[in-house]
Amino acid sequence: MIQREIYINKLIEYKDSPVVKILSGIRRAGKSSILMMFKDELLKLNVPEQNIIYIDFESLKNFTLRNHLVLYEEILHLSENADKNQKIYIFLDELQNVESWELTIASLMKDLNCDIYITGSNSRLLSSEFATHIAGRYVEIKVYPLSFKEFISFYRNQNLESQKTEKELFWEYIKFGGLPAIHFMNKNENLIWQYLTDVFNSVILKDVIERNKIKSSEKLISTINFIMENIGNIFSAKSISSFVKNQFKSFGNDMIYDFLYALESAFIINKVKRYDIKGKEILETLEKYYIIDIGLRNAVAGFKQNDISGILENVVYNELLLRGYKVCIGKNENLEIDFIAERNAEKLYIQVAYLLADSSVTQREFRPLKEVRDNYRKIVLTLDDTEDFNDEGIEKKNLVEWLMDESGR
Repeated sequence: MIQREIYINKLIEYKDSPVVKILSGIRRAGKSSILMMFKDELLKLNVPEQNIIYIDFESLKNFTLRNHLVLYEEILHLSENADKNQKIYIFLDELQNVESWELTIASLMKDLNCDIYITGSNSRLLSSEFATHIAGRYVEIKVYPLSFKEFISFYRNQNLESQKTEKELFWEYIKFGGLPAIHFMNKNENLIWQYLTDVFNSVILKDVIERNKIKSSEKLISTINFIMENIGNIFSAKSISSFVKNQFKSFGNDMIYDFLYALESAFIINKVKRYDIKGKEILETLEKYYIIDIGLRNAVAGFKQNDISGILENVVYNELLLRGYKVCIGKNENLEIDFIAERNAEKLYIQVAYLLADSSVTQREFRPLKEVRDNYRKIVLTLDDTEDFNDEGIEKKNLVEWLMDESGR
């Protein structure tokens, strides 16, 4: 397995701390594999194998453990074989499938000398019930599909003979996305598209429709199609409702909001709010939505050259999240800035453009950043092969090189 160091390093950092470590993220992003990689790290540190308890709640062999009392008793039983002079490391995979699981976790923290790691594919894992029982005693580590840098590592590990450049591989990345399993399909496009479609359908069924008891699945799918086709565009719930009403007579904004919340909870989409730079406030109307994995989007909506601007924005947005930024859209009077990204005391303004085809396009992309009157870093990212340059303090950078730049992490 290719080591996903950004996550392993975080788990090592939190190892043995008195908090529950929660790996959250969309299905098939690699959470289970990260747990297994961390298990290997523990074994290297001379943790006895009998002191590591792993339970996968997606497996039917553990179906009877989906009751919090039964699970508690099973873990106590398994811990009897552990070396009592060392901690017991408990890995619970896809724990949202267990009824009242937060009661089990709270009790284990009291009753065992243990270090607990859990994964979940729905943000409701961190519900009010959990917060009540484990208040202040957990840390969430969000797991994303592969970054472009990770994508290259996976690709080259599976294709040792490949001589493709980073820029060539970038087009494969924005076409197929970053779910790790696609690298084990022998570059068979039909197989990859079928896999991505199956993952998408599984997430929609298990983590959206079933978990939220949605009865109007056709309306949900229509809503998803609208979002997929409008990546990078600003729109409102009302605009989605108007679109869906062309196919269904009865459809209100409240249902739209329920759908959007369910899709966000399943880590399929992320809502990005607008920030009024002049008024210094978050705007509550009109936002953008981006997909957690662009390959899933393309499996649903198709990969079309005309969508390249929105796709590039989506890739940049996901990379900013991975790097730990909080991100919003910038509004400066009648001008829009693609992203304002903040991390600790750092702030970035980023504009994303496919190509700076001529001086008028260059002027159009640089203008919103020039109108911002502060001293924070401002960057225009583009796929242009022309040399990077600086215009009045605004940097033009190649998008592929920016994605590969370790200094930004």
